[in-house]
Order: sequence, then C-alpha cells, then structure tokens
Amino acid sequence: MKRFLFTLVAAFMSAIVVVPAHAQETAPTQPLKVLLVIGGCCHDYTAQSKILKEGIEQRIRADVTVEFSEDTSTGARFGVYESDDWAEGYDVILHDECSASVTERPYVDRILAEHANGTPAVNLHCAMHSYRWGDYKQPVEPGADNAGWYEMIGVQSSSHGPKAPIDVDYISEQHPIVKGLEDWATTDDELYNNVRVFGSAESLASGKQVQGPKGKKSPQSKPKVATAVVAWTNLYGPKKTRIFSTTLGHFNETVNDTRYLDLVVRGLLWTTGNLNDDGTPMPGFVK
Repeated sequence: MKRFLFTLVAAFMSAIVVVPAHAQETAPTQPLKVLLVIGGCCHDYTAQSKILKEGIEQRIRADVTVEFSEDTSTGARFGVYESDDWAEGYDVILHDECSASVTERPYVDRILAEHANGTPAVNLHCAMHSYRWGDYKQPVEPGADNAGWYEMIGVQSSSHGPKAPIDVDYISEQHPIVKGLEDWATTDDELYNNVRVFGSAESLASGKQVQGPKGKKSPQSKPKVATAVVAWTNLYGPKKTRIFSTTLGHFNETVNDTRYLDLVVRGLLWTTGNLNDDGTPMPGFVK
C-alpha cells in the first residue's frame, strides 16, 4: 500500500509544471488603458491629441482612447465627465484640457471623486489652469471651496510667462520618473508660476526662463530670470492616489519632442505602478 501511495505521489509531482521566475516576470499583460481628455482654449489640441496618442503607443504597450472637445473656448466640457463612473475601465487618465471657465461643482466633483477613489492621473500644461474660481491668484487653503482641483494636482498655478525657451533641470535625480534623464531646453514654451506647492507634492524638475521687461523698453529695463517647478508628483486623497503633472507642453514642438514624450510616458507608468526603479517599464509594457 505504501509503495502504491509513493508511486502515485511521484507521478502527481512529475506532472506539475514549474514556471521559472523569469517566465513569470515576462507573462503577457494587458496594454495600459489610457483615457486622454483633451481640448479647449488656446492650443492646437487637434494635432497634440494625435502626437500624444501615437507617441505613447509607440513607446509602451498601451491603448489610448481620446475624448476630444472641438470647443476652443475656456468653457470646453467633455461628455465622459457626465457619468459618475466615467473612469471605469481605464488604468490612468491623461488630463490635457484647458477649461478655466468651467466652474460647475457637480461636474468638477465627479472628476475629482474618481481620482480620490484611486484612479491615477497625469496632468499636462493647461490642465493646471482648469476648473478654477474664487480668488485663485492667492494661495488656497486646504479644504477650501476652490481648492479641490489644486489639491489633486499638488501645485497651484495662476499664470504664465512669455512664449520663450525653458531650461529644464531635473532636481530629483533618483526618482524613477526622471532617473537617468538629462537636462534639456525646450523651444518656445510657457513657464507656469507656482502660487502654492502642497506638502503632498514632490518636485522633480525646475524650469528657468529669461523673461523680457513688460511694457515700453527703457535703458533701465533688464530681462529677468524666472524659475518654477515644472514637473512633480503628488499623492492625492485618502487612498494617496498617484498623480504626475508637468506644466510644459504649450506648442506642438514641445509635445512632439522625444524628451517630453519620454517624460509623459514615465509619468503614466509610475502612476499605475508599472515603472521600475531605474525608469524602465515593468515587464509586459515594453514594446
């Protein structure tokens, strides 16, 4: 009887297929599901929606769904936000809207609720100047009626400088999003100011821009050098949802720059927990 049991166990064990550790690490993964919300005032969003979608999908295994608004005013709205569960089915939301005049609380609250509930976000350029009301030029207090959007982003901004080149300096060299990336300079772009940086935010890159004197020039007028944080992470809400933002990206030339697209892609991977410590994609997302 013992010999029979031994033979049975041996046969059972030999039938078990042991999957090597490296095979488990490279197991197929579903592509990253990205919702790109884009449109509104002041930018060539028609071109930039294509640049972003193609740039992301060329770099990593991702499916980018575009929610585009043809409204070119600051009142641009997006139908996807009209549903309470608007983010269902997506791994991360890429906010690239310019909707400064949209102040309807139920609408904005629906956006924020999904992020507070754990859906990561990457915010680009004019997304930082959207959904604002009250005295937004002064630092908002946490929990204030007009603080919600800034608390999600992690940095409050109210204005920008001229359209001129920006020197980008990575100041947090060990963070996976910027690990190994080299400092660079944009062509003409806009340097957004920092009214307030929240304690939950971590600065990753600063921008420096030479800004000429405003108004009529005089012999005494000299250009000034302005600096501001231009890329950062944030942990938002009770679930500490991962958020990444960069204020760069006004013109198509910046958005189409390999260095910019690499930064955005790393932000998407980091917010979803798919970025290695050395800045490379996790297995399953490498093209």
